[in-house]
Amino acid sequence: MLCIGFPPSIDENCHTLILGSMPGVKSLQEEQYYAHPQNRFWPMMATLLGETLPQTYPEKLQMLLRHHIALWDSIGTCERAGSLDSAIQNEQGNDFTALLQTYPNLHTICFNGGKSAQAFKRFNKNLLKRTDLDFHALPSTSPANARWRLPMLLEAWGAVIVR
Repeated sequence: MLCIGFPPSIDENCHTLILGSMPGVKSLQEEQYYAHPQNRFWPMMATLLGETLPQTYPEKLQMLLRHHIALWDSIGTCERAGSLDSAIQNEQGNDFTALLQTYPNLHTICFNGGKSAQAFKRFNKNLLKRTDLDFHALPSTSPANARWRLPMLLEAWGAVIVR
């Protein structure tokens, strides 16, 4: 199945960019980042940001933007059966050079899982050399990463995500 990712959720005030790999089947169907009900991303972010978990998707995106956090994916398009990152084939990266030119306040890039970091590194070798950018590979919030319980995710992500 051909998967086409979403546009970034970002504004000119964002300093932190969180990158997934490619939205899963449920997220693609719902046209929402982290839509799978067992994904820990939204509850984790609300806790880290000291907020009550918003009920609607637009409110969730606004919660992140209030804290100057943007969302996007390392992969723009790929082929994949199901939702597992291990099934991704023929991926094409998103254009981060253009994104960073358009949003120069971005300085921290967080990868939600190993595939996100791997794909970014594959397509953005020159950006990895920039000394004005901080990169953080973080454990995936996906339900497929079941060995990482929410308290563990909060600790790992909390070392990077600040209010």
